[in-house]
Amino acid sequence: MSEVIRGRIGQEGEGFGVRCEIQEDKIVGRAGSRLHGKPIELEITETGVQGKVGDQNITVALEGGELRGTIGDQKLTLRGVDRVTGRFGEPIIGWDIAAQQTGDHLEGRLGSTVLGRPFSMELAGAPGWVGVLVAVVAFYALEPRASAKAG
Repeated sequence: MSEVIRGRIGQEGEGFGVRCEIQEDKIVGRAGSRLHGKPIELEITETGVQGKVGDQNITVALEGGELRGTIGDQKLTLRGVDRVTGRFGEPIIGWDIAAQQTGDHLEGRLGSTVLGRPFSMELAGAPGWVGVLVAVVAFYALEPRASAKAG
């Protein structure tokens, strides 16, 4: 039986689900529904994580105790293992990240209290930072505001 990371981004009725299988050093799954979702493929390497969501590349590397990189054209910085904080996007029009792992459950938020999105994930033994990364990747894939450029 494989281990499955599953969760939800946003509130019931307005958000979307995420489901990914852990296959050794790979995380493979989908953000959203079969009709309107996007595939997620991540590989955990010696120095970070690389992969794709839809047709967008993901490259994240460990630098100075932080995970830093890009999802598509957006910058990502994550700090911590079970209590994770960070930033996704540009300095002015980005999304703050805050999440807390308790056992195999992760609760967090992308963005502000008013305009942001809550998320929750069941981690299947994975560390909190992996759940946060999957949540941010899914958010980027399906939330129009997450991949929009300022202009």
